[in-house]
Amino acid sequence: MNGTRIAAVGHYQPAKVLTNEDLAGMVDTSHEWITSRVGIKTRHIAGPDEPVDELAAHAAAKALAAAGLTPGDIDLVLVATSTAIDRSPNMAARVAARLGIPSPAAMDVNVVCAGFTHALATADHAVRAGAALRALVIGADKMSEVTDWTDRTTCVLVGDGAGAAVVEAADEPGIGPVLWGSVPEMGHAVRIEGTPPRFAQEGQSVYRWATTQLPPIARKACEKAGLTPADLAGVVLHQANLRIIEPLAEKIGAVNAVVARDVVQSGNTSAASIPLAFSKLVEQGAVRTGDPVLLFGFGGNLSYAGQVVRCP
Repeated sequence: MNGTRIAAVGHYQPAKVLTNEDLAGMVDTSHEWITSRVGIKTRHIAGPDEPVDELAAHAAAKALAAAGLTPGDIDLVLVATSTAIDRSPNMAARVAARLGIPSPAAMDVNVVCAGFTHALATADHAVRAGAALRALVIGADKMSEVTDWTDRTTCVLVGDGAGAAVVEAADEPGIGPVLWGSVPEMGHAVRIEGTPPRFAQEGQSVYRWATTQLPPIARKACEKAGLTPADLAGVVLHQANLRIIEPLAEKIGAVNAVVARDVVQSGNTSAASIPLAFSKLVEQGAVRTGDPVLLFGFGGNLSYAGQVVRCP
């Protein structure tokens, strides 16, 4: 085999929906204030009895079913998350136990909002190197658990959810080369820290970085896949904020692509946002089997990672 491919995707969101009107009853905000600044209308919020590994397992089970596989077919589980409260067992091991996956390599990847694209690249490398046969790659976060619900600058942004992909060997490359990096000296711009941990960010710094520094990096990810932005059928950026997604997508130059805007319904779900939005595009038929789609994560640590994939 000369490459890898995404065999299937799946996603899951908790049943509870929190609207902008609901938030207006909790903090000094309004539907108009929220939509004008971040474009978000609703978000899904997990309950206290819905831990991150449960969200992840639901999404992973859907991806396995869509691929026609069983838990026994998986030998590598990677979970991208930054909201794992316990240090051990890690989230990947918890998900493997929930699904009944026997003796997999199980690792968490904490690159915050760029976690899924980092984990996808890691799975691609592992399968192509022969270290794994099939990998389950999951992005899952429960941002509501690390949010200060009295801070209107952050609580209006967040949501909970999970998305997953099954990665396996393929005759032709279906996952393009990753382009990844970070700006560690600006890591303070997005934080989840303290006891208890709380999410905070420097919104204007993140906005300027994302809309000015990331477009050429995203274009280079397309070049590494042997494509131009105009060749793309879809663009799935980290669903941070509609006011970041729209100018960033425009500057990339993907003039023929469907641009994921799931942030409007789901909010910022951190590592879950890319697989969640991608799975929805696939489910809706907005992108078709074999279509080239740019996945591009960015955020915490001021990290980024992107690659062009072919739709399952």
